[in-house]
Amino acid sequence: MSSPSASRRSPFARPSDDGPRATFRQLLPYLFEHKAPLVAALVLGVLGAAASLAQPLLVSQVIQLVEHSQPLGWLVWALVALVVASALISGYQHYLLQRMGEGVVLSSRRTLIARMLHLPIAQFDARRTGDLVSRVGSDTTLLRAVLTQGLVEAIGGSVTFVGALIAMLIIDPVLLGLTAAVIAASIVVVGALAGRIRVASARTQQKVGDLTAALERAIGSVRTIRASGATTREIEAVQTEAVGAWRMGVNVAKISALVVPVAGVAMQASFLVVLGVGGFRVANGNLEIADLVAFILFLFMMIMPLGQAFGAISATNLALGALGRIQEIVGLESETEKDAAIAVSLSDDRTAAADAPAIAFQSVSFSYPDAVARAHREDDAEQADPLTGATSRVPEGPTEGVRDGVVLRNVSFDVERGTRTALVGPSGAGKSTILGLIERFYDVTGGSIRIGGVDIRSLDRDDLRSRIGYVEQDAPVLAGSIRDNLLLASPTASAQECIDVLHAVNLGDVLERNPLGLDAPVGEDGIMLSGGERQRLAIARSILAAPPILLLDESTSSLDGVNEQKMREAIDAVAENRTLIVIAHRLSTVVDSDRIVVLDSGRVIGTGTHSELVQEVPLYRDLAKHQLLV
Repeated sequence: MSSPSASRRSPFARPSDDGPRATFRQLLPYLFEHKAPLVAALVLGVLGAAASLAQPLLVSQVIQLVEHSQPLGWLVWALVALVVASALISGYQHYLLQRMGEGVVLSSRRTLIARMLHLPIAQFDARRTGDLVSRVGSDTTLLRAVLTQGLVEAIGGSVTFVGALIAMLIIDPVLLGLTAAVIAASIVVVGALAGRIRVASARTQQKVGDLTAALERAIGSVRTIRASGATTREIEAVQTEAVGAWRMGVNVAKISALVVPVAGVAMQASFLVVLGVGGFRVANGNLEIADLVAFILFLFMMIMPLGQAFGAISATNLALGALGRIQEIVGLESETEKDAAIAVSLSDDRTAAADAPAIAFQSVSFSYPDAVARAHREDDAEQADPLTGATSRVPEGPTEGVRDGVVLRNVSFDVERGTRTALVGPSGAGKSTILGLIERFYDVTGGSIRIGGVDIRSLDRDDLRSRIGYVEQDAPVLAGSIRDNLLLASPTASAQECIDVLHAVNLGDVLERNPLGLDAPVGEDGIMLSGGERQRLAIARSILAAPPILLLDESTSSLDGVNEQKMREAIDAVAENRTLIVIAHRLSTVVDSDRIVVLDSGRVIGTGTHSELVQEVPLYRDLAKHQLLV
């Protein structure tokens, strides 16, 4: 009987393709960032080649002197010196290449991290976190192979190859012709394998990304998985991805392994041809024994860099497969690049109109990009529930309205300066999307949003966000300490300011229960705090930054009655002279708002005060009745 996971498609599976491709030209900038060690390694390679090429010549002279019973003199010492020098040069070159390889990995990771964390939010909604992490960890590591597995050594070895080739031509052109024929055949075979290695490598890295995404999902939801009794099924799902990555890795190994015997066969065949034909020519008196020995030594010196070249071809194609995935992210347009040509700053007093509303929505419509909507439709289909088989409602956020494509339709309302506006409505109405649009996580697809009379699409995103405090619905807490979380938006805040804001949101007991105080760890995703404490810490983080605009998405949903009241008092205190937009399902927390905007299915169906809406908007009246407010 098949396992449960075997009958269903993995939620991490992706369409089969060869993945993004990279060219060798795209690899060069990473190498040229380290010009000094690169040049030094090449120079050492040339010196090492010269020391190696001189050795057969000295050996030939030694044999001739021995044949004629003449003293060897300085030749032995010169030969020993060349061997020692060649070894020292090789060792130092290896160190330079290893260090340079680590430098290439570091620079590629820094470039990728900087680009990744500046990508538009749409990219994170459409891609899997584990796959992005894999590109930074696994894919960048493969770039090291370009340097440490033969590329630069092969370039230096080309000097040895050419020098040996010339020496062999001088010694005996006939033997060289036979040797060249064998080597040419091996080069043709390796060239045919190179393309297959690159394609297989790209597919392998994709599977490693799938595995990382699967593992990240399982670890991130480990408590839900355990509570649902789904641990075995999740293990099987992740192991399926591990097997897939293993199979692709074995496929790469099979193709790469063909390169090794090709080089070995070329070397052995060349040696046997030279030994047989060369021995025959020595017997006929057409070649001296000393010249044959020198020719054989040069043959080995020519074969060695050839083997390095074959290894370099394999390593480079592996790296280019990984580089394609890296360049796919690096090539994406970042938020800052998108805004660079048009962005202005709100810090210019002439930018905003003094009498304009703090925030104005003017006939705003919004649809998520196709890639995001498609990704979430696939999530709905694949994960209708991988644990229980049940289908849950579409949560607010990137999945709002994706089934018909439109999330907001012709939304218009104003938020006056220094007032409190509440957004209410059923789940999926578009409330959280409105806050995301104000933060410019996405840009509207119709209409406009204005702050101080200025279209936010013309504003610098960093400047815009520095004036907005945003507390998300899930109240994320970063791994680290309490202090780390508070200083995220206010890096210059003092310890006393941090303590004061914690007491303001009723988190003083968190400081008291750990002797480390502000430096007490909160655990991964704030697991060492309760849900309410995580939410209050997120609110404290925004309050500490003291922005002129505060966006609170279900900011008291995880609080009990006592803490909710204290939180409302803290928000009331900080709300003075600030503009607030609050989302809440519990109408009791927003009934005293200056204005309430009621949304349903992405449309505004009413605005006004609590008493006005109870009289005029049936949906709001029903919500109030259910919560015993009328």
